Amino acid sequence: MKADSLPEQQTLEQASALPLLPRTIGWAEINSGTTNLDGLQSVAGLLADAFSVLPGDARLVDPDPVEAVRADGSVDRVQRGQHLTVSVRPEAPVRILLTGHMDTVFPADHAFQQISELDSGVLNGPGLADMKGGISVMLGALQLLEQSPLASRIGYDVMINSDEEVGSGSSASLIQRLAKGKAAALTYEPALPDGTLAGERGGSGNFSIIFTGKSAHAGRNPDEGRNALIAAADMALQLKALHRDGLSVNPAKIDGGGPNNAVPDHAILRVNFRPKSLADQDEAQQALDRLVAAIAKAHDLGVHCHGRFGRPPKPIDPQARKLFGLVKQCGADLGLDISWRGTGGVCDGNNIAACGIPVVDTMGVRGGAIHSSDEFLITESLVERTQLSALTIMRIAEKGGL
Repeated sequence: MKADSLPEQQTLEQASALPLLPRTIGWAEINSGTTNLDGLQSVAGLLADAFSVLPGDARLVDPDPVEAVRADGSVDRVQRGQHLTVSVRPEAPVRILLTGHMDTVFPADHAFQQISELDSGVLNGPGLADMKGGISVMLGALQLLEQSPLASRIGYDVMINSDEEVGSGSSASLIQRLAKGKAAALTYEPALPDGTLAGERGGSGNFSIIFTGKSAHAGRNPDEGRNALIAAADMALQLKALHRDGLSVNPAKIDGGGPNNAVPDHAILRVNFRPKSLADQDEAQQALDRLVAAIAKAHDLGVHCHGRFGRPPKPIDPQARKLFGLVKQCGADLGLDISWRGTGGVCDGNNIAACGIPVVDTMGVRGGAIHSSDEFLITESLVERTQLSALTIMRIAEKGGL
């Protein structure tokens, strides 16, 4: 079917009239690194105003408490920004979830703050692709849906969180609650420059392992000490030995130590696990639990593990494959060749899939070099991807599901 002969074409043509690029730039010009609470508050306010054009209830939701292990071993609360939710037609027989994030990886004092043109139709700037452009596409698709005669046949919840880049610790329960009962979900992480989507994803777990030993003089009575730094290094080596195909283990940092003439009584090991499957995740957790006990016994000191697998692995099950197939067909009807491939990266799509909801989590703009000062957005993809999302949603409404 040619794109210009689609029954939805009259609605889709309205995408070109939407302020997709101006609002993307406006949002990206405000630094909203995860720890920049003032910047997040400003962006959240702008997003709430922008999404108020939809016929639903938009509100800002306070974040759940999040704990962090400091370098001295203390555990305290970390403040996160508010999350935006929008609920439209909660009584509709078919409902979907659309998610995105307003935070970026660039803190308020980062050098990368400006937007510039790299080439005709290619912009460089913080958060343009990941994912202020994706949020603009999401809103644009919903604006098109509301102009469609199919709008009354589908309802949706929108969730834009403030902490996706650090694992969504303060929004995980919100995602789980909003995912319940949904026919499908779309998440607006950026696609690759050629439009390729992310398919299956591995999981991710971050842990801080606290070692509490006993200090002693390095010359007078070293054997009376219990060296926390050595225990942490031993744990790092044994954890790395678990690394294999299907399970990446990355001991990333050891905090601790002290003067050369004292046995260090404190250390913290930071480690990241990337399991490919739930079986791999279970194996990693069991191995970690065993090692905590074994290291504590071998080194005669205290070992406490803090953390969790916050992003479960995301396989492609039959329902997810069906949703991918729908997106692919919608792309074909628009003249787009949509494909997907597995990735080791993680996002909120992992959490949604863990709730049993099929999700395509790279419905955002085409762009690349994210999480770096070379991040770029291909501007023509704003209209293209808005139409792709709108058509996908309208097809779900028309069919009454997948």
